[in-house]
Amino acid sequence: MTLRSDTAAALYAEVAAVQSASRLPSICAGVVQDGKLAWTGSRGQFVSRHGGLPDSDTQYRIGSISKTLTAVLVMQCRDDGLLSLNDAVGKHLPGIAFGHLTIRNLLAHSGGMHAEPAGPWWERNPGVPFEVLTAAMESSEAAAEAEQRHHYSNLGYALLGEIVARLRSASWAELVQQRILDPLEMRRTSYLATGRAASGFSVHPWSGRLEDEPAYDSGAMAPAGQLWSTIEDLGRYAAFWIDPVREVLAPDTVEEMAAPRASDPAEALDASYGLGLRLHAAESHLLVGHSGSMPGFLAGLFVDRARRLGGITLANATTGGVRGVPMLAIDLLRTLASYEPPVAAEWLPEPELSQGSELLGPWYWGNTPYLLTVVDGALLLSGLNGGRQSRFVPEGSDLYRGLDGHFAGEYLRVIAPDHLDLATYTLTRTPYGR
Repeated sequence: MTLRSDTAAALYAEVAAVQSASRLPSICAGVVQDGKLAWTGSRGQFVSRHGGLPDSDTQYRIGSISKTLTAVLVMQCRDDGLLSLNDAVGKHLPGIAFGHLTIRNLLAHSGGMHAEPAGPWWERNPGVPFEVLTAAMESSEAAAEAEQRHHYSNLGYALLGEIVARLRSASWAELVQQRILDPLEMRRTSYLATGRAASGFSVHPWSGRLEDEPAYDSGAMAPAGQLWSTIEDLGRYAAFWIDPVREVLAPDTVEEMAAPRASDPAEALDASYGLGLRLHAAESHLLVGHSGSMPGFLAGLFVDRARRLGGITLANATTGGVRGVPMLAIDLLRTLASYEPPVAAEWLPEPELSQGSELLGPWYWGNTPYLLTVVDGALLLSGLNGGRQSRFVPEGSDLYRGLDGHFAGEYLRVIAPDHLDLATYTLTRTPYGR
């Protein structure tokens, strides 16, 4: 798949602008169109201290994008019946501080757990075993009450990584490899840097010179930010969030992860957090993914699942412009949508319904008009004045269940030819049934 030359030029101009403004030794970027990597671009001449041009197969550290893989492992355990998201953490990690929080709390950063582990700055020091990490944990250090608000916690993801490791009797790294990377054919994503990999740098704020940054094994904190990857591999990973691979996660589980769970009031409705995914509002569209940072590295990956678009960015710098590289992924996605908007699906005649044809046409809730039509083989109930909308499928004779929208999971019952019951709402063929 190839983009138009003007689209590619606009994307490259954005990458070049961020590289220059954020003083990045190197940056790689890519966009996904219709679920496939459609363009890559790079800028900068210092993959390492000795120079070198980046490309789409150059490894960079992806930081907290690693959390999304940890969340996938947790949801796999849930789907396999090994845990419930409402389980207390202490059920799986007996005696641990914060054991009263639920797994759902940790996934959504809604438990009030403090952000970082006690001791030296974990990102800049060799990692420690889980027992050492948790020995210094104290519930009294909570930043907030559970369920009060979104409070980002790297430490919470260390606990999630340990839970899945114990449930599966394998290390977090082994599970990532076997249960995510191998099925998605992400061959250039790894625990430690392999092959052609960028060096991490700090750009001195006054001299503009490059200073080496550490790249340690994070030990027990690895589930929060350890992994390395490439634009090519993250293109495959972005495509997974658009078209879920059942061997990894069922589509319904991905939908569940991409629903808002916790938010920071300071961000209003612009951003929130799902189950392991960062959510951003872009006009009328929902973007899901994650940003990432580790010493010497910045990253971003976001997708618009409905429009089948994605943006990916990787850079090797610690700079003051932390927002630039991760949010560039969103800017690239928007530019792609602006230059080459997704083409609407071709309309095709609907198949004959197995039941329910006699229900088609106008209905009224009180005096509010609704319409039942057929869309994609299901009954679609929609308000004529822009009200609630849901699709319904048969679950028995004269019985239907909502697939999505406001009435998802609710039952629509046929009481009489001119009388429907929808979750106690009465629908009639004429206003108020008169």
